[in-house]
Amino acid sequence: MSFLSGEHMTGGYGGGANILEDCTITVDRGEIAVVVGPNGAGKSTAMKAIFGMLDLREGCVRLDGEDITALSPQARVRKGMGFVPQTANVFTSMTVEENLEMGAFIRDDDISETMAQVFALFPILEEKRGQPAGELSGGQRQQVAIGRALMTRPQLLMLDEPTAGVSPIVMDELFDRII
Repeated sequence: MSFLSGEHMTGGYGGGANILEDCTITVDRGEIAVVVGPNGAGKSTAMKAIFGMLDLREGCVRLDGEDITALSPQARVRKGMGFVPQTANVFTSMTVEENLEMGAFIRDDDISETMAQVFALFPILEEKRGQPAGELSGGQRQQVAIGRALMTRPQLLMLDEPTAGVSPIVMDELFDRII
């Protein structure tokens, strides 16, 4: 049994045409999976369907054997999913630290250890913790977005185009840190 499975997913936005048609994605625990395809192929849409941001007309999503198809994105976060969208993935007027704190919205315990882990993973964020995220470079914003998702301590982390708008040097560093 796969840790994550989106089975026979069919759906689209609102009452419009289907964008996904009988799409199945499975990922085992501990596996790094990559979805590759041309622009407009439905990669982001499939991730949004798995995360509950797109209503499925057919199919189901299971996490660790549990059917989570009817759950909201917030409920999926509580079940252990993290998602970093391709765009609009930071609160630009909030500081780096406030963005990370927002990532821990589901937690009622002390988040300082996880915050320290994120700062250890992305040292530049600790230096810029009091700076508004909107003033950061594209690569630094991606680090904030990934760090915010990590603040929930997810069992599954989905990244949609994590290196979009990032220089090749930063891209290599970001991939190293993700892995």
